[in-house]
Amino acid sequence: MSFKLYIIIVTYNGMQWIPKTLACIPEKYHVIVVDNNSSDNTVNFIEKHYKTISLFPQKKNLGFGAGNNLGMSYAIKQGADYIFLLNQDAYLETDTIDSLIKAHKLNTDYGILSPVHLNGSGEKLDWNFSTYLETGTLEIVQDAIVSNKRNNKIHDVPFVNAAAWLLPIKTINTIGGFDPIFFHYGEDNNYCQRVLYHGLKVGVVTNAYIQHDRNNKGLTPNITSEEALKKREKQLKVNWADVNKNSFFEISQRKQKLFKKLFYSLIKFNFNDVKYRWAEIHLINAIIPEIKKSKQKNRIKGKHYINE
Repeated sequence: MSFKLYIIIVTYNGMQWIPKTLACIPEKYHVIVVDNNSSDNTVNFIEKHYKTISLFPQKKNLGFGAGNNLGMSYAIKQGADYIFLLNQDAYLETDTIDSLIKAHKLNTDYGILSPVHLNGSGEKLDWNFSTYLETGTLEIVQDAIVSNKRNNKIHDVPFVNAAAWLLPIKTINTIGGFDPIFFHYGEDNNYCQRVLYHGLKVGVVTNAYIQHDRNNKGLTPNITSEEALKKREKQLKVNWADVNKNSFFEISQRKQKLFKKLFYSLIKFNFNDVKYRWAEIHLINAIIPEIKKSKQKNRIKGKHYINE
């Protein structure tokens, strides 16, 4: 059975990876690149070497989610049966997408299928990816890498990052695109939550592989209070915008704890901590309305955030 698949890559200053990323994509697939206003040679390189790519250069950085939503909208208009999201720093093997398609045709209850994510050298699992797998599954996958004996099983996971996602058009029609309350990071957590809420599954196909050429940043030392607050905002949105749970009692508890901590910091004259606690309270008050709106919308099936 034939199918129409579009690969979407959101780029931002990607010249370190994009030549290798594009070179590994089989010619039979349509490629869409949404460039988030790169200041390097990414756009010029694609225009010069890949005339058949549908390239959408942006005048500002839309973020990962909105960039992919733009690509999804175009792919849907072209009649896509499948959409494959690929990071600019991820490399396909020749049969990666074919293996995912085959797995989905035999298991149509999956809303997201992802390959195994290796590190940049392809020698072992990407560290972050390894944290998504249960202990037994992790051992099976690691043994398969060492022995080079891959199986064709699908392992259910609650989350896998969007470096390489196969999305059947049914998923897009049911879930829509990425929620714009996330600019960069957290949007894929939220999307997996919505997929599970609407009765679809998220899976890793263990005979399909990519290499994800990134460094594990680990803990960030000497983080500023502004950076800490931004990180906190992402964490709170991922947790509280989860459509699978009622978060508003948790929100109320969090605010009560913050006021207590703020009071104790005041009586100890720890004004830096007072400032940070007060900023987080203001942050919570600011994001509650958009979280409420997000949850109401995402609990309804539909092509949300596509063409919006």
